[in-house]
Amino acid sequence: MAESVASQTVMLQSGDEAVQLLGKQDQHFSLIEDKFAVHLIPKGHELIIEGAPEDVDRLYEMFQVLLTHIRKGHLLTSREFEYALKLTEQGDVSSIKSLFSDLVLVTPRGKQIRPKTIGQKRYLEAIRNCDIVLSIGPAGTGKTYLALTMAVDALKSKQVQRLILTRPAVEAGEHLGFLPGDFQEKVDPYLRPIYDGLYDLLGVDVFQKYREKGIIEIAPLAYMRGRTLDDSFVILDEGQNATSEQMKMLLTRLGFGSKAVVTGDVTQIDLPKGRFSGLIEASRILSGIEGIDLVYLTEKDVVRHPLVQSIIKAYENHEALKERESSNEKRNSQ
Repeated sequence: MAESVASQTVMLQSGDEAVQLLGKQDQHFSLIEDKFAVHLIPKGHELIIEGAPEDVDRLYEMFQVLLTHIRKGHLLTSREFEYALKLTEQGDVSSIKSLFSDLVLVTPRGKQIRPKTIGQKRYLEAIRNCDIVLSIGPAGTGKTYLALTMAVDALKSKQVQRLILTRPAVEAGEHLGFLPGDFQEKVDPYLRPIYDGLYDLLGVDVFQKYREKGIIEIAPLAYMRGRTLDDSFVILDEGQNATSEQMKMLLTRLGFGSKAVVTGDVTQIDLPKGRFSGLIEASRILSGIEGIDLVYLTEKDVVRHPLVQSIIKAYENHEALKERESSNEKRNSQ
């Protein structure tokens, strides 16, 4: 008995829509036809999908969701299309709607900030719903940038009165005292990623104005001691390099009307030998407390170059192999 073949027609309104959906020089065709039992037939302002009924229906629904957001002014990137295709393959088209409809902020240059993965969506929801969020994950998952985005949105909507942004001043064994220059020159290299994010989200002029007025404060973690932070959005970046004492100190500074987000990558700890990461400790002892959420991002949430996902996964596999070999050596020596 011959397999049934279904057909659906996607109506396009312009060549720009076709380029965003199908990619430059139709580069998305092979991605689709490799993953689904379908054949795509472009015909003027029509895109005909033919093939297995279930695959045809899924792809048609995906295209309709993407077109809805393209027609609202969203510029679809190849990375976003590939992620949408992955969700469609998993039968989860509804999550595409959820991601694209969650517009957090529009930058002064018109850039629309949205979650790009399911993990990022959960991260944003955690920040909205909880007063303290610990976000742990590898580089490139948007931990710091999304926290800054939510902080700027909270400031603009007057949910908070100021932003307090901090980092531990320790990396690769270095401390402020070892670096040349005055205090600001010593601090700036550690805080540069925060500056860059705020330049993008606010524009340089607004950022400078907010800093001069004390609405935005950026300082090393050690300078948070002895303060009470009311009506503030507090971000501790590179939290894996905070000591247990520093982490406790910061989280207990939180006052009324405040939120705190701690970000970090626990595979990149630069603390001196013998010092334990405050982020790892906090993730263990604060888990389960109402009002505190712990979000783990993975290589699946990386939104940098596609190779970064593969690199992170390769290192994870390598570390897991080393741990197994170390365990075997200990057993054999006993």
